[in-house]
Formats: sequence, structure tokens, C-alpha cells
Amino acid sequence: MDQEGSLTDRVRRVMQRLAPALSVDGGGVELVRIEGDSVYFRWTGACIGCPGTDLTLRYGLESTITEEIPEIKRVVPIGAEEEEADS
Repeated sequence: MDQEGSLTDRVRRVMQRLAPALSVDGGGVELVRIEGDSVYFRWTGACIGCPGTDLTLRYGLESTITEEIPEIKRVVPIGAEEEEADS
């Protein structure tokens, strides 16, 4: 388990490692922010609106990030409407 770098850097590295599997179908993820023990991200490309994102989140992103970075307890997708409310 790689403990080097800031929390943000570590989360980005895990997301980058998972990116090739998502890009096969034209999708991806982008880190939005980290607050406390939660990672907030947005789906990109073909992942937007894809019915498989729940499984990808649970068994891909969330399980890998929380396993490799124990400080993170939640991985939360956000949509454009949530981003606008945060602005």
C-alpha cells in the first residue's frame, strides 16, 4: 500500500490506475474534492447516465479507494446540479 504523497495525490493515483478500464467504453472519472473521509467525483464521457455506474462505483472505485487509502470511508458521485449548488 502506497502511503507517499498527499491524500489528494494518493486518491488521484488510484483513480488513474482504474481509468483504463473505464476508458474502454469511452468513460472516465474526475476527482472533484475530498472533504473529511469522503471523496467526491464526477463521471465523464460514456459513464454519464450509464446504468452500470452503480456497480462500477461499488466494486471498482469505492472498494479500491477505501481499501488502499483507509482514511477514506466514502466515495460519492456528484452531478452537475450538485456542483452548481456548491458554487
